[in-house]
Amino acid sequence: MLRLVSWNINGIRSPLQGVKYEEPSSCSAMAMGRILDKLDADIVCLQETKVTRDVLTEPLAIIEGYNSYFSFSRNRSGYSGVATFCKDSATPVAAEEGLSGLLSTQNGDVGCYGNLDDFTQEELRALDSEGRALLTQHKICTWEGKEKTLTLINVYCPHADPGKPERLTFKMRFYRLLQIRAEALLAAGSHVIIMGDLNTAHRPIDHWDAVNMECFEEDPGRKWMDGLLSNLGCESGSHMGPFIDSYRCFHPKQKRAFTCWSTVSGARHLNYGSRLDYVLGDRTLVIDTFQDSFLLPEVMGSDHCPVGAVLSVSSVPAKQCPPLCTCFLPEFAGTQLKILRFLVHLKQDPVFKQSALQPSNQTQVYMRQNKARVRSTRSRSSKTVSSRGQKNLMSYFQPSSSRPQTSNLDLPSLGTLKTPKTSEEDMMANVVEGQAKASEAKDEKEIRTSFWKSLLGGPSPMPLCGGHREPCVMRTVKKPGPNLGRHFYMCARPQGPPTDPSSRCNFFLWSRPS
Repeated sequence: MLRLVSWNINGIRSPLQGVKYEEPSSCSAMAMGRILDKLDADIVCLQETKVTRDVLTEPLAIIEGYNSYFSFSRNRSGYSGVATFCKDSATPVAAEEGLSGLLSTQNGDVGCYGNLDDFTQEELRALDSEGRALLTQHKICTWEGKEKTLTLINVYCPHADPGKPERLTFKMRFYRLLQIRAEALLAAGSHVIIMGDLNTAHRPIDHWDAVNMECFEEDPGRKWMDGLLSNLGCESGSHMGPFIDSYRCFHPKQKRAFTCWSTVSGARHLNYGSRLDYVLGDRTLVIDTFQDSFLLPEVMGSDHCPVGAVLSVSSVPAKQCPPLCTCFLPEFAGTQLKILRFLVHLKQDPVFKQSALQPSNQTQVYMRQNKARVRSTRSRSSKTVSSRGQKNLMSYFQPSSSRPQTSNLDLPSLGTLKTPKTSEEDMMANVVEGQAKASEAKDEKEIRTSFWKSLLGGPSPMPLCGGHREPCVMRTVKKPGPNLGRHFYMCARPQGPPTDPSSRCNFFLWSRPS
C-alpha cells in the first residue's frame, strides 16, 4: 500500500502544528519527525511553508528516514512555498521545482512541459517565482507485478483577492499552466496525482455558505475544475475530464466535509468552513488503484486539515536521491564553504616576487650596521644603570611622621550606660499617633483614587449581544474604505450555520469614539 497525505501547514516554523510532545524543549527535528510520524504516510506534501532557503534550518529539512524537496518563493520572504517529504522506501527517481521548466537544472528533472506558446517567458517566470509547485516522479509496482511511473504534483494554488483583480488573472493563468503540465505528463505515459491546496471549493456541498453566494457556479475557478474533473467521481457522466476528485469518488454525498476554516471567527469549532484541499488522480489510476480517500480534521495546528489517499501499489525506491534533494544543498551536505573559494589566486612576476622576498646586498649591509649600533647602545645603557645602582622597592615607602596621638578623653564605661525606660502612657500615645497618620494617608489615597476615576472612567463594559445576552467582543475594520480603523462589537461565539442556536448571532454595534 502507498499512503499519500497533503497538508497546508500554514508555516513550517510555527508551533509545530498541534503535535503534543512530552519534552517542552524538544528540538525542531524531533517535532518535525513527530509530525511526519503522526501523518503516517509514505509521501507527505506540505503547502504554505513560508520559508526561504536562507532561513531553512537543517532540523526542518533533514529528517531521519526521509528525503525532502523544497520550492521557495523568490520574491517575498515568509510567503507561499511547498515541500515534499518522501520516506526512504519511496525515494523518487526525479524531482523538479516549478511547472514551466524555467527552474529546471537538466539533471534529474521530470520533463514533459507541453505546449507553452500561450505564455511569455516573463509570465512563466512570474508564475513559478512564488514557489507554488513541486514535482516528484516515482516508480510504482502494481499487484500484478507491473512497474509504472507516477508523477506527484504538490501544488499551492494562488488565492484570488476580491480587492486585487490582477490576482484572479494570475490564479487562472496558474491553473492553465498546471493543467497543461499534468496533461503533458499523462500523454507521456505517466500516471499523475495533483494534490494540495487548490484554493477553490468546487461544488456547493464543499462550501458552508454556497446558497447565499451570488453566482457560485459562475466562478472562474469552479468552471476550470469542471473542465478538469470527471462528473460524479468514478461513475460515468456527461463530462469526462482527465482527473477525478478522489474524495468525492469515495464519499459523493458526504456533507460538511471541510478542510479549511476561518481562525478569526473560530469557525472550526462548529465545522463552518470549505473544502479547498484535494487529491486528484487520473481516471485510470483512481479506478484501478485507489483504495480510500480521507480527511483528517482532528489534526490541529493550521487553519487547514490534512487530506490523503491510499493506493494499492508499492513504491520502488530509487537508488539515489535526485539532485534537488535538500541533503545535497551545500549548507546541509557537510561540505562547509571556505573563504578561500571566493579568493582568486594572483600570479606574480618572478622578478617582482624575488625582489619582494629577498633584500638586495646594499640593504643587507645597512641591516648589519643597524644591528651593531643597537648592540653598542644596549651595552652603554646597561653600564650606566649599574654605576648608579638599582633602587630597592622599599625605598619608595617611608614611615609616616604624623601619627594621631592617643586621645586623653575618658570614655564612659559600659556599666555607666543606662537605657531609658519608656512609660506605658508614652507607648500608647505613639500607637495612637501612628494609627492617626495611617488613617490620614488612607483617606488621602482614596481621595486621589476617586479623583482619577472620575477623570478617567476606563473602558466601558462590553454590550450584550441580542441573541444570547452575552458580552460581545470588539473588532476593528481592516477593509479599505471609509470605515477603515473603526471599532465595532459583535457576538463572541464562533461562526456557524444560522440554524444552529449555539453559533454566532447577527448582533452588530458600532463603538462610540472615545
